[in-house]
Parts: sequence; C-alpha cells; structure tokens
Amino acid sequence: MMSENMPKVLKGGEFLIKETNYKTNFIPEDINNDQRLIRDTVRDFVENEIWKRGFKLEEQQSLLENAASLGLLGAHIPAVYGGVELDTHSNTIISEELGAGDASFNTTIAAHTGIGMLPILYFGTEEQKLKYLPGLSSGQLKASYCLTEPGSGSDALSAKTKAILDNSGKFYLLNGQKMWITNAGFADIFIVFAQIDGDKFTGFILEKGTEGLILGSEEHKLGIKGSSTRQVFFENVKVPAENVLGEIGKGHLIAFNVLNIGRYKLGAMAMGGCKRCISLGVSYANERQQFQKVISNYGAIQFKIAESAIRVFALESTIYRVSDLMEDKKNEELAKGIDFGKAMLEAAEEYAVECAIIKINGSEVLDYVVDELLQIHGGYGYSEEYLPARLYRDARINRIYEGTNEINRMLCINMILKRALKGELDLVGPAWAVQKELTGLPSMDIPTGPFGIEKRAVQEFKKVLLMVAGAAVKYQMDGKHDLKEQQEVLMNIADIAIDLYNSESLLLRVQKLYEIKNEAEILPFVAMLKVFLNDAQSRIVKNAQDALTSFATGDELKIMLMGIKRFSRYENVNVKENRRIVAHHIIQANHYCY
Repeated sequence: MMSENMPKVLKGGEFLIKETNYKTNFIPEDINNDQRLIRDTVRDFVENEIWKRGFKLEEQQSLLENAASLGLLGAHIPAVYGGVELDTHSNTIISEELGAGDASFNTTIAAHTGIGMLPILYFGTEEQKLKYLPGLSSGQLKASYCLTEPGSGSDALSAKTKAILDNSGKFYLLNGQKMWITNAGFADIFIVFAQIDGDKFTGFILEKGTEGLILGSEEHKLGIKGSSTRQVFFENVKVPAENVLGEIGKGHLIAFNVLNIGRYKLGAMAMGGCKRCISLGVSYANERQQFQKVISNYGAIQFKIAESAIRVFALESTIYRVSDLMEDKKNEELAKGIDFGKAMLEAAEEYAVECAIIKINGSEVLDYVVDELLQIHGGYGYSEEYLPARLYRDARINRIYEGTNEINRMLCINMILKRALKGELDLVGPAWAVQKELTGLPSMDIPTGPFGIEKRAVQEFKKVLLMVAGAAVKYQMDGKHDLKEQQEVLMNIADIAIDLYNSESLLLRVQKLYEIKNEAEILPFVAMLKVFLNDAQSRIVKNAQDALTSFATGDELKIMLMGIKRFSRYENVNVKENRRIVAHHIIQANHYCY
C-alpha cells in the first residue's frame, strides 16, 4: 500500500496513501534566525500592547495601526502592493504568536488580513489591488467581509442580498442584509456577496460612506466582546461596476477559497492560545496550595497539564508540516511565472483538506485546554475577576466561524472523495489492497530503525481509514445508501483522518528530534508520542466501529470488524508514567516549554 519512494512534497490528501520522509519534514525546531526575530517582535507586541488593551472595543483600530507599523498587516502581501511578502513559515509564526494574545483583537486582525484582504489579492483586478491593498497593509484602511445572512450561514450560496445593474450600466444597486460581520463598526472596505439577477452569486468591493449603507448596533456576544460585530444593511446602495470582485456568478470561488487559509491561520492562532493557557495553568498550580502542598504535585493536576501539552504538541507538529507543504507549493507556482497572490491561492486550495483538519483540531484542542485551565483554577476560574473565565468564553467561537467544525468534517471527506473520482488521488488501489489483506494472514513485520512500532501503528491507522472509507463508497456505488444522508458516518471517517494526520505528523517530528537531542532531552517527546498514539488508536477503533456498524451487515461487517482488531496493534503504554514525564518538565519550567 505504501509508496517505497517517499517524495518530499505530497499533494493534498496524499497523506492517506503515502509516507513522508521525516528528514525532509519541516518542524518548528527548523525555523531560522530571521523567523525567530519575527517571533520575538510579535511576542513583544502581544505582551506590551495586545494583552493590555486588546479586549477593549475602542482600542481595536489603534492596535491594527500599531500592528501595521510592525509590518504585520501586510506580511502576506507583495511589496508592490505595500506589503512585506514574508514566507509561509513567518506568517505561521505571526499567527501563532498573535494567538497568545487577546481573542478579541485576534478576531479583528484575522478578519482584516484574511477574509478582508485576501479576496482582493486573490481575485481583484490590478487596478483594485493597487487602489486598496496599500491602504489595507498600512492600516489606513480597515476591512470586513459580508457573507453571512440571517437565513444563510453554512449555506452561504442561498444568500438573498440582490444586486441589479442600473439603467446607466455603471452601477449595481445592492439591497439586502448581512449579519455577524466582524469589524463592521469601523471598516472602510466591505467585501460583499450578492445575487446578480437573483442567481449569479458575485463579490463586490464596497466603500464606507456609500449612501444606503447602514450599520446595526454592536452585537452582545458570549465572548470576544472587544471585537466589533454588527449587522450591515443595504438600501439601494450604488456600487461602481468596476468594483465587481472576480467574475460575475463566480463569487463562490472567492467565498470558499479565502476560507482555506483562514482555517489554517485559525488553527495556528488557537495553538498560540493553547500555549498561553498551559503556562497560566501551571503557574497557578505551582502557587496554589491544598493539603499542605502545591497542587502541581498531585497526579490529577499533572494529568491535565500533560494531556494539554500532548495535544498541543501534536497540533503544532501538524501545523508546521502543512506550513512547509504550502510554502513549497507556492514556490512551485511562482517558478512557473504565476503571480504571488495566485500562487498563495493555489497552495491553500491544494491543501484545503489539511487546512480544514487544522481548523477542527486547533479549535477543539483550545477548548480542551482552556476548560482544563479553568478547572485547575477551581472556583477562582469561574469568577469573572480572573482571566480563565474570559478565555473560556472567547475560545468557544472558534468551533463556529470559518465554517462550523461539523461542516469542515464533512468537507474533508467530500474533498478527498471528489479528488479520488477525478483521478487526482489514487484511493482505489490502496483501498483494494487493504481489502485483499483482510482475507490473508496478518503480517508481523515491524519497520526497521527507531520507532518501528510507532511507524507500523501509523501505517495501520491508514489501513483502517481506507477500509472504512472504501466500504462506505462501495455501498454508495451499489445503491445501498447515499453518503450525503450519512453525515454521522462521514464525521466518523473525518475523525479517523484527523487522528491519523496528527499521529503521523507527531511521529515525523519526534523521529527528527531523535537525531538532534540526547537521551535525556528526547525523553518527554517520546513520552508524548507514545501517549498520543495509544489514545488515538482507541479513538480510531471506536470511530471505525461506529461507522461500519452504521451501514454494513452480516459476514462483511464481521470481516471488517476483525480487520479493525488486526490493524490496532500498538503496544500497551503506561500512560500515567509517560504523562508524568511530560508534566514534570513543564512544572519545572513553570510555563509551556516544548
């Protein structure tokens, strides 16, 4: 099933069927000195400015302008449009470090630099780019993105806002309503989607102050209270025809493609938030005394610290793996003579599956970590006088915006299946090989070298996914079910894919670290790998069983359930002791130290 020739760059979704050489896999420990300087700059900005006033609505504009002075608003924009054109790793570092700051400002800057600027960079005419991007990069202009409506959230293409070309042919008249619009209260530029002639979903660039553009009042939200969120109303708003963004009727390409990089950056920001939460939790645990000793000495607290760190370390391994893939793809496109914006678009589109995985995992890991942070603080954590309460409320939105996690799970599998049907991803051969393996004698071979047992575990995780997904598709082809109506099964398969990708990314990172660290230094990283694979295996087994029993029956079901057992042969792990190893280093450092 596995390719013997392990290329450096896998296409999107190919992690399901091919292996990656750990020596060429990028890990956070590979960042260079210039990237470290960028990290230090953003970290200082977070500590000295964002944490002090990022939670205040009235401070959002000035913070954006201060971020612009550091080059943070134009980090992903070519110099010709006023940006600084940093590499993907540098932009990932910026997102991570900003994520350690206040979530309200993170929402503000993410909306501005992502869904606010990228539609123009990706799809704008040269005139539109030259007109708007320099101001957006400098912070002189602020951006927002108007997609969601009261009746269309996840189903964005059912939008009711209309655009009609007037008799002069020079203007479109917009009428309709948008809601949950981030930055609406102070935005100068609105990216708006509307139906031309009722059925041509199209993007527009709308400027502040245009007659008929009306803002609602600020929404009262559960969290991210410092970010501006308003409804936006359009009453015969005249938009110049030259402000049509992209092609008429092709607005879906804008709406969906800008979300890919948005999902990726959300995951990176969530990772930064996780590290901050772990540091806050261990610092409190090292001070709080109960029963004559600090609570960090107790196994129950050490479990929370360690498990949080393990999940974050795996997330980080995945994020920087994908960062490298997108950087390589971008450079590949640039070498063909494609412009910077289009190259970025191609890279994000190629790894749309991986970006969705990162969004799902990042948001859910953050929810886990912040929940444990609050629990470590006990009653104090529930008080609004202490920081965990605000962090807890702020984190919840991440599972909703940039596409709900449920939508993203189904999106992952749908994209994989579409690529397989187009011949872009060869799933049939590997899936058939797994089916043949089920009727033969199990192989007892273990890959050579360090971490052979772990490598075999990851290989078999792939077999489980291919077996389940292959069976689900076969039932579809045989007319026994419609996968569109089997959302629970799709989510099961997506969760297997998420655990698989995180497991492999973590393994690749530890393999690489093994060659550069001594025996004592590598110990906590090996401990994290063992615990994560142990727990991932349990989750994969359950998701596989739940999926198969949802549609398969009889002998076919029995054979595949036996296959799950065959492909679940990771060794038993003393998770208690391994977690204590992980927790010990963090407790000693008094902050997240991995």
